[in-house]
Order: sequence, then structure tokens, then C-alpha cells
Amino acid sequence: MSDSSTAALALLPDDVHNRALAQLTHPAGWLSPSPKGKYNLVILGAGTAGLVAAAGAAGLGARVALIERHQTGGDCLNTGCVPSKAVIRAAHAAHEVARAASFGVNAGTTSVDFGVVMERMRRLRTQIAPNDSFERFKGLGVDMYMGDAKFVSPRRVEVNGVALDFSKAVIATGARAAVPSIPGLVDAGYYTNETVFSLTTLPARWLVLGAGPIGCELAQSFKRFGAQVTVMALDGRLLPREDPDASEVLGKRFVEEGIRLELGVKPLRVERTGETRVVSFERDGATHTVEVDAILVATGRAPNVENLGLEQAKVAFDRRGVTVDDTLRSTNPHIYASGDVAGRWQFTHTADAMSRIVLQNALFWGRKKASVLTIPWASYTDPEIAHVGLTSTDAAARGAEVVTYTAHLSDIDRAILESAEEGFGRVHADRKTGRILGATLVGRDAGDLIAEMSLAVTNRLTLGQLAATIHPYPTRAEVWKRLGDQHSRTRLTPFVKRLFAWLLARQR
Repeated sequence: MSDSSTAALALLPDDVHNRALAQLTHPAGWLSPSPKGKYNLVILGAGTAGLVAAAGAAGLGARVALIERHQTGGDCLNTGCVPSKAVIRAAHAAHEVARAASFGVNAGTTSVDFGVVMERMRRLRTQIAPNDSFERFKGLGVDMYMGDAKFVSPRRVEVNGVALDFSKAVIATGARAAVPSIPGLVDAGYYTNETVFSLTTLPARWLVLGAGPIGCELAQSFKRFGAQVTVMALDGRLLPREDPDASEVLGKRFVEEGIRLELGVKPLRVERTGETRVVSFERDGATHTVEVDAILVATGRAPNVENLGLEQAKVAFDRRGVTVDDTLRSTNPHIYASGDVAGRWQFTHTADAMSRIVLQNALFWGRKKASVLTIPWASYTDPEIAHVGLTSTDAAARGAEVVTYTAHLSDIDRAILESAEEGFGRVHADRKTGRILGATLVGRDAGDLIAEMSLAVTNRLTLGQLAATIHPYPTRAEVWKRLGDQHSRTRLTPFVKRLFAWLLARQR
């Protein structure tokens, strides 16, 4: 069935990479199939959650329909994880060149060509895109529909006027950038993660609204590219969800790199004069201003629940997203939700894990629970901050039941040799058994190194087992063994030490 409304998607800037990306993720003139009876699974949204559910279900032999109105790959591929990490890597390269003299390397004057930085990002994004393309999933046996999906009854979805009946459905429509109600902001103009990666020239002065991962990552990158950057947030510290000590380390680094921090302040209004935006804010009862050329809004995410016909489907939702139980089933027992539209933790890897639960529960009468998931996360600032399991706040609430150990990277040989001593490793464990309950790592490659602790928490490993694990020397991962060793030393009580002394004396 042909849908003549599927026009070409225009992405900015209009270059060979974006045209190729559009053809992969929103191919012009896409021929939608004709339904051949009821579907085992109809999925709304082809971001990570929808793609994982579709590929998994089709691979198991289910009849699957996947509906996407904009671009397959969703936020992660197009406006999130993929483009941001490419930009961050370029910013890291610029920073390394700028500090090369401290290693005895004369690299000369650092010059950043922002247009080339962004062209590289677009090229690499398009290189990754075939994994998420319409054609690939059609080849997997998924019926791919392009258009706006809407529930018209508890067991039927319509797209482009065509009715799709289903046994089960999955809402995987994701989330979008939430924009605060600041007078004058809309008229002055702003960027979000959905538009900032279209830039080809870098504004000289930035205000980043929000101190979460997106805001912090891009603030540091823009500063390293040569812009003046101010980070402004209601929260009193960067990355407020992280360990306070981790926020402190990053805050010191931001100040050292010349990023202005206005934290714990309230934005009041934005006024535009020509290309200049004057942002007024309240600090300590007084009004202050900052002049910038561009504003990046990074103040959180809002779930995409509008215009889906959720009322007709008898699916409850609120400002946080679709209401689901621990099995990810909505108030309609035939409809599930996965990913950012239903998740507390809005990460690509969480969407993947949630969709695997949905497949078991929706197709095979499973009772797998989302609450059992161990969710690690990382912010890709420099230094990186990664976490899994119990937080410092959780540990404090549990009181004497939890013991916490900390090892600083300034004591780790590899970190010293790389001049990357900022940061620490921290682990929370059960005081009686030594079972690892949570961990935080601040330092280079923390997002990769946290995987060891994610494995430990998931499999209920102990600090004793961690101490007994041989780590290569010299590596930053030795920080975990140091924490295990700290716990082992606590077992050498005064009584045990006296006993060992007595035994050893008898051997002399």
C-alpha cells in the first residue's frame, strides 16, 4: 500500500550525510504494507525501545507492526547519544592538544574548525544509522508503517487511515525536551538537544539552562571549542542526581576550565536585542543579568503521550508518562509501555532492557518485573561520572546496615601517570555480608569501568570476591580492587591480629 503523504524529510544542514540519514530513517515515498490479519504485536515508536521490541518479537516468529512518524532510531541516534558523543570526543581532542605542553609535547596553537567537527558527527551518525533503518527492519520481517499512530479502541490502532488489530501493543513513543516557562524565552529563541546538532557555526557566548547530563556535557564541549559558557540551574550543584562529592569534583573542573556557574538561582526573563539575549536571574534576593548569543535548554524531558488516543485505549497517563505496573503493563491489560515514555531512568540501555521484559510478559505470559533491573548510568563529562545501584543518599538512609569505602584516583598509579588524578571510586556494601549494593566512579572512562560494579551488584557479589579478583597493572580499574582490599583489612580485628602474632611467634 502506497502512502503518498510520506514526503522527503528535510534535515539541516542539507548535506550528503543528512540526506543519506533521512533516506535511512524516513525514506521518502515509503510503501507501507497492507495488514494481513491481526498482529501479535503493534509497536508505536521506533526509537530504541520500539526497535528492540520489534526485532525481538519478529525473531521469535511473531507478526509485528512498527509505526514511526518521524525518524527510526529515535532520540538516541538522531539527537541524543550518538551525535553528542561524537561532539564530546572532538572537544576532548581539542582539550588534549591545549594541555599537551604539560606532557612535554609542543603542539602549537589550538584551532578548532567547528564546521568540520559537526560534519564529522553527521558522517558518523549516518554510518551507524543502517542498524535502525526502515529497510533493515523490513528485512527482519517487521511490517514498517510510516505515519501518525492513534488508538481508536482498546485493541485497534489506526495509521494513515488503515486499521491495525492487535493481540498486544507497546507504546514506545519516547520523550522530548521540556522547556521551562520563562518569560521571553520563546521569543528570544533557544536550542534543545533536538536542534543544537544542526549547527554549523558555534555561537561565541552560551547560556546552558540546566545542570543535568545533557547540559553539562555540551557546556564543557562548547567551552573547549572556544565559546564563553554559563551554566544556570535551580539546583545548587551540577548533576544533582549524583553523589555530592562527584558533583563537587566536576564543579571544580568546570571552574578551572573557565565555565561560569550560576547554580541555585532562578531565571526571571529573557530579552532579545538583535542577536544578543539578556537573561535576568535572581541570586540571593538580588537580580543579575548575563548576555549571551545562544541559549541551550536542558532542563529535563517530557513524555510523548499526546494525540495517541490513549483515552480510547483506556490507557492511563500523566505528566510523567504512561502509567504502568512493575511488569510494564498499562491500565489496559493488552497494552504495555517501554522506554522514556514509561521509565524513571531515561537511558538507551534502560529502554533496551525494558523492551526485553515487555516481550516476555506480552508474548509469553511472563511476570518479569522492571524493579529487579540493575541500571547503571554515566555522564560523559570530563571527568566522567558513573553510578550503579545504591546511592549515597540511600546508604545514609539505611544507616548502620551499610558500610561505604572510598579510594581516590590520586592513589592509583595509572591515573597518576596519565595526569588524570581527579576523581574517586566509592562502593556501598552490606556491613555484615560485604555484598556490594552500589558504586560510583568519577574519572576517565568511568562509563566503561562501572560495568564491573554493575556485574557485581546484579550477581550479588561481595567485596571479598572483588578483593580476590586480579586486575591488570597499571589500570584505573585497580581502584575497585583497592576498595575490596579496604574491606578485607577491616576483618583484621585486634583479636585476630593478636592471634596471628601468637601463631607466627610459635613458628620462629
